[in-house]
Amino acid sequence: MTTTRRILLVNGPNLNLLGVREPAVYGSQTLADVEDLVTRTAAERGFEIRALQSNHEGVLLDAIHAAREDCDGIVINPGGLTHTSVVLRDALSGVALPVAEVHISDIRTREPFRHHSYVADVAAVHVMGEGIEGYRTATRLLIDLLTGQAEG
Repeated sequence: MTTTRRILLVNGPNLNLLGVREPAVYGSQTLADVEDLVTRTAAERGFEIRALQSNHEGVLLDAIHAAREDCDGIVINPGGLTHTSVVLRDALSGVALPVAEVHISDIRTREPFRHHSYVADVAAVHVMGEGIEGYRTATRLLIDLLTGQAEG
């Protein structure tokens, strides 16, 4: 009998608008495209994905708390909560699962208020500025960490 390995994919506020919101910054691909990309990438390595997007912080926190029961790690794009949410950071820290933080744009080159990430110090993997392909990179790096194949 094999045990399913699972990753929680969390997308925060406004990421449901991918493909519509500021395509010059976020591209023309949709949240469904992101979820499909991550699902296919994880499946290549024998992992499955549970995907969640919400514009409500409490929903995200509840999903992160629940992940400690049946997930091996978390890939998260917290959206604007990256720069504002201590409670999101505390939830990620509290569940003690490996975390990959991903951002479609490079937050370090955007408006000054976007430069700080509350998630950065609890994430083992950081990927930004690669468009939605960054989700593939983040998923692969997290799986490498989970399977003991990470470099460095």
